[in-house]
Amino acid sequence: MPSRSSRPRRGAAVAASLALLAAPLVATAAPANAAEPRVSNPFAGATQYVNDFWSANVEAAADRAGGDLGSRMRAIADEPTAVWMDRISAIEGNADGPGLRHHLDAAIEQKQPGVPMFFNLVIYDLPGRDCYALASNGELKPNATDMARYKTEYIDVIADILDDPAYEDLRVVATIEPDSLPNLVTNISTPDCQASAPYYREGVAYALDALHAVGNVYSYIDAAHAGWLGWPSNGGPAAKLFKEVVLSTEAGYASVAGFVTNTANSTPLHEPFLEDVQLGSTPVRSASFYEWNADFDEADWTAHLYDLLVAEGFPTSIGMLIDTSRNGWGGADRPTAVSTSTNLNTYVDESRVDRRIHRGAWCNPAGAGIGERPQASPAGFPESHLHAYVWVKPPGESDGASSDIPNDQGKRFDRMCDPTFVSPKLSNQLTGALPDAPLAGQWFESQFRMLVENAYPAIEGDGTGGPADTTAPSVPTGLTAGATTTTSASVSWTASTDDRGVTGYTVLVDGAAVGTTSTTSFTVTGLEAGTSYAVTVRARDAAGNVSAASAPLTVTTDEDDGSGGDDQPPSAPTGLRVTGTTTSTVALAWNASTDDTGVTGYRVFRDGTQVAEISATSFTDTGLAAGTAHVYAVRAVDAAGNLSATSGTVTGETDEDGGQPAGACTVVYSASSWNTGFTGSIRLTNDSAQALQSWTLTFDFPDGQSITQGWSAQYAQTGSTVTVTPAAWNTTLGAGASVEIGFNGSHSGTNDEPTAFTLNGASCTVG
Repeated sequence: MPSRSSRPRRGAAVAASLALLAAPLVATAAPANAAEPRVSNPFAGATQYVNDFWSANVEAAADRAGGDLGSRMRAIADEPTAVWMDRISAIEGNADGPGLRHHLDAAIEQKQPGVPMFFNLVIYDLPGRDCYALASNGELKPNATDMARYKTEYIDVIADILDDPAYEDLRVVATIEPDSLPNLVTNISTPDCQASAPYYREGVAYALDALHAVGNVYSYIDAAHAGWLGWPSNGGPAAKLFKEVVLSTEAGYASVAGFVTNTANSTPLHEPFLEDVQLGSTPVRSASFYEWNADFDEADWTAHLYDLLVAEGFPTSIGMLIDTSRNGWGGADRPTAVSTSTNLNTYVDESRVDRRIHRGAWCNPAGAGIGERPQASPAGFPESHLHAYVWVKPPGESDGASSDIPNDQGKRFDRMCDPTFVSPKLSNQLTGALPDAPLAGQWFESQFRMLVENAYPAIEGDGTGGPADTTAPSVPTGLTAGATTTTSASVSWTASTDDRGVTGYTVLVDGAAVGTTSTTSFTVTGLEAGTSYAVTVRARDAAGNVSAASAPLTVTTDEDDGSGGDDQPPSAPTGLRVTGTTTSTVALAWNASTDDTGVTGYRVFRDGTQVAEISATSFTDTGLAAGTAHVYAVRAVDAAGNLSATSGTVTGETDEDGGQPAGACTVVYSASSWNTGFTGSIRLTNDSAQALQSWTLTFDFPDGQSITQGWSAQYAQTGSTVTVTPAAWNTTLGAGASVEIGFNGSHSGTNDEPTAFTLNGASCTVG
């Protein structure tokens, strides 16, 4: 092995080799303190570097929490966490933390004589980083200029520092570019990912080569998680892509030690009460939560991935890492036994430890907990070939901001991090993200408190407790009035900006407490008609500290007209969806309010501002700019002027260069019937020349058929009309691409096939 202090780089390697051939051969002695030879598992028998910067945040949080919670926080303050190089300035150190040399020097100080130590490093600054999301977008753009910067200002500088002989006794474990190559498997039809693809391939290969040349670096390529690549249609192509990139390096398979899964995600290590078996005659994997993905957890996915990689030619010595920093899912909501329900979705929902509303909910998920502590060669899952459990994502560091925060890091506001956003990617459900989150990578103390409280295995404190934080949380702001009736008034507000963990709010009317809530909205009831009240709100935290009251808001209930009529507001419309887009329009539709006292129309809001009041249940918003996204909501209004709550929101994005022309889709429908049941299958093909970033397929059953269960998509039915929207993994439908979806249904008498289908408002050819 050449001395790492004089390691030749790329082009210099050829010149150095020629010089060696021309030089006379002389005997040389081995260095007295030669670095250890490479090992098959760098974690085995080694101690682990404890990031003192992260530990300081934990200790400070423990001081503020006090009591048993503070004691439990301190119990993990010395756990090893990875050091992220998330931009060029992180190498030298910036406002977010000290630089690479600081951590390496600290690791040398922590190292015990004669005992190996590994240092966990994350390489994360590819051009066009995080091409399918926004929260972790980076500083470098997908172009040749920034690719050159990635190599010379980022990878080469990191490799040179690691190459310092002072660090040759460390085992450096490098997680290579989270979310990069997996995006090229599932999201390549997205324009941003298409632009980034060549730089992802080139950049990952360059990083693997540069780090492998150091000698004591062990690289693990990010391989997403079970809920992303677990489907065979994703896992197989992923293994092929990994092979292509690895074999494009100078060292080939020798350039990687393995793969790391679940980085910064919360997919459980193991679902103890669920297996891919039958519930009656129905496969458990067909439940809505799993969408026919048989990899329920990371133990499943790593075993699956290992088999795929070995089949592609990777050596059998390849190893797997699982990030267990946030996948414990303990706490009071964790199931303790398998469900006894015979309804498939109920059975799965009551049995799974993963408490997210959808497997695609990735940003600061509420209810998550710390998982298994970092450990080498963990037992229990031999088919996974695990090298270690690791904490790649330091617990308590944010996934992304819950609101738009200007910054110079390239990170953007992703609505998946907004707890008020109803996401089409999550079957039109709220994201389940925590409120008041800072930028990705920054300390998020209320999340850390939650993770410790919900840890599984549970974290045990030392029982000594400590002083509790007595600082009151900050005051809620932005108190506003919503719908009113003769006896009630709805209010909402902006969450407290407290950074220690607000757990809820107390609502006061004329100075007296009338209720508590964990959300940022509340409906006050039991009021008198035609009366004005002063409403205020106070925040409270887990330690029982209460903020000062918000500025008072005056709300006035409706007058009682004496008619005895219903003064209640109508019910909210449901099923708000985008049915079509062009470069200047967004078409919407929704299900009518079920109010029974006479809805007269609907008010449509774009980005919070009313843009129309109509009597129909559809609307086309016109005059928009191309390539822009807008958030829409709808409220029902009745003859008395009562206004419903909002329908929830949906995002509509105008096309970049024209909408889909009519007839640019093909549907092949087939069905097999038995008694009063049937199975329907649809093959949907996008015949247009452009990718669809979201899609909605609609059709009508001719004979009153009813869908009872579906897979590979989300299904909503009103009367005979069926609306189909994507699953999380097939939101994008590329130009010329097809998707196979299906469902079970019931019928009586005939079961004729639908004869007309529309895709995003355009008619399809029926094949």
